[in-house]
Amino acid sequence: MTTTSPPPTDPARPAETAANVPQRVRDLVARVTGDEKHDPSAHSTLDVVWTLYDQVLRVDPARPDDPDRDRFLLSKGHGPASTYAVLAAQGFFPASWLDDVASFDSPLGHHPDRTLVPGIEIGSGSLGHGLPIGVGLATGLRGRSPARVVVLVGDAELDEGSNAEAIQVAGRFGLGNLTCVVVDNHSDMLGWPGGIASRFALEGWSAAEVRTGDQARLTAALRRTEADRPTVVVVDTTGTGTTRRHAA
Repeated sequence: MTTTSPPPTDPARPAETAANVPQRVRDLVARVTGDEKHDPSAHSTLDVVWTLYDQVLRVDPARPDDPDRDRFLLSKGHGPASTYAVLAAQGFFPASWLDDVASFDSPLGHHPDRTLVPGIEIGSGSLGHGLPIGVGLATGLRGRSPARVVVLVGDAELDEGSNAEAIQVAGRFGLGNLTCVVVDNHSDMLGWPGGIASRFALEGWSAAEVRTGDQARLTAALRRTEADRPTVVVVDTTGTGTTRRHAA
C-alpha cells in the first residue's frame, strides 16, 4: 500500500510550522467560499489535517477504498474547508472542485458527504457523532487490518454526551488503533476539571497536549500509538497551552 507521506526519518525534510504549511495548500483553502461564518472553525484545523495527510496517515488517492487504509474522520464537519483543500492537494479530487462548493451540482457541500467525495469517510457536521462512529470502526478493524482510525473533534463538541460514552467505551476496550485529535480553540461552554486531556486520561487513554505550530511535537504525537489503549492529542490553537504528556 502506498502512502501520501514521506519516510518518518527523512533527514532531508525540513521541520515545518503552521506558518509554512505550503502556500499552495493555503491558496486552496482560500478558494473555498460561501460559508465564511465557519471560517475560524475550518481554518483552525489546517495544521493538524495537513500534518496527518503529509506525515502520518497511510492513504493512497489512487486507492481511496483500500480496505487497509487509515481512516480519517472529520467529526467537526461544519468546517470542512481545510480538509477539502488538503484532499485536493493530495490528489483525491481536482482542485477545481473547490471553486463552487455547495453549488447545485457540486460534490462538495458545507458538510462533507462520503458518497460524493473521495477521501471522505463519514458524512458529518452534526456534532457528537464522529468519535462514537470511530469507536465502532476501530472495534471492527481491530485484529483484521493494520489500519488506524483518527477522529478530529472540536473542543466545544466534547460537550455532547455521546462523546463521554465513546471516551469511556474506547478506554475500556483498549482500542490501540484509535486516535482522537481535539482541536482546542477554547470555545467550549462547560470545560473539564484539569483540562481536556485529563478527561481522556481518566478513562485509560494515552494523552498528549501540544501547541499548534510546534510541528515536530505535533507530528510525533500524531504518529505515536500504544497497542492496548487509545490515544488523544489535544492541540491548542490559541498559543496559551503547554506541551506535555500525561502518565495516566
